Amino acid sequence: MLLAVRLYWGFQFVQTGWGKLHNLAKITDFFASLNIPFPAFNAPFVSTLELVGGILLMLGLFSRPIALLLAGNMLVAYWTADREALASILSDPGKFYVADPYTFLFASLMILIFGAGFFAADTYIAKRLKVAEQE
Repeated sequence: MLLAVRLYWGFQFVQTGWGKLHNLAKITDFFASLNIPFPAFNAPFVSTLELVGGILLMLGLFSRPIALLLAGNMLVAYWTADREALASILSDPGKFYVADPYTFLFASLMILIFGAGFFAADTYIAKRLKVAEQE
């Protein structure tokens, strides 16, 4: 299950990051309209985070730290672009669930909490390190 989540949502993050990187002027203007500080810095930062973070999620490499950064990114997306949906998390959960950042946030939190799973570079590296320590 974790492999499927990592592959699908990692690919979705790659696509959004790639799209943002190829439209930086538009994304910078959008960030400025949302009053995000330093939009000329944050637009390429967020775009690169989503692109590289998605690739790392797909590989299962540095999964928890990347998932933490991506979850933070999605919380900022809620706060800036879908504040009404975020505020309605308890009063009208349906509005929260249908907002664009929800599934990205959910997938990031799933990997953050449960880890990358069995079929991941993190798991392979951990096993190799454990074998090396025992020798």
